Amino acid sequence: MKTAIRLAAGLAFALTLVAPQAALALDAPKGPVVLTITGAISETNAPDAAEFDLEMLEALAGRVTETETPWIDGKRRFEGPLGRAVLDAVGASGETLNVVALNDYAAEIPVEDFRTLDVILATRLDGKPMSVREKGPLFVIYPFDADSSLYNEKYFNRSVWQVARIEVH
Repeated sequence: MKTAIRLAAGLAFALTLVAPQAALALDAPKGPVVLTITGAISETNAPDAAEFDLEMLEALAGRVTETETPWIDGKRRFEGPLGRAVLDAVGASGETLNVVALNDYAAEIPVEDFRTLDVILATRLDGKPMSVREKGPLFVIYPFDADSSLYNEKYFNRSVWQVARIEVH
């Protein structure tokens, strides 16, 4: 009996070590909130919303891309969490995302883009946090480096910069 209890306790401890990173992402933000997600989500840390500071976002699974964009000269290095990691962290269950910028510009993005493409919410440009002047704090970046067929107006229109909130529908 004692062996079974020790085994169960050991298993419970081991599970806490391998728990998905996203489970930790929804602690209360310690720094300034840079992203608020609302709508069809199951995980929240604020009334009817999930709020993220930069540190929380950067703790999620991410990607680095070196690519050209129509908005910033030359090939630049963008890094940030994968869109699907952000959606997983909040338990998103919708079909579309209304991604809204600080100036209220908004674009509808199919959830499928975040799930099947390596879209990131770039938090860094050339290794430095993105300022509002540099299209930060968050910039939707498609994997233009990995798939040149994405380099067109359809995806440019979905590449929102200065992202402040996402509504999941």
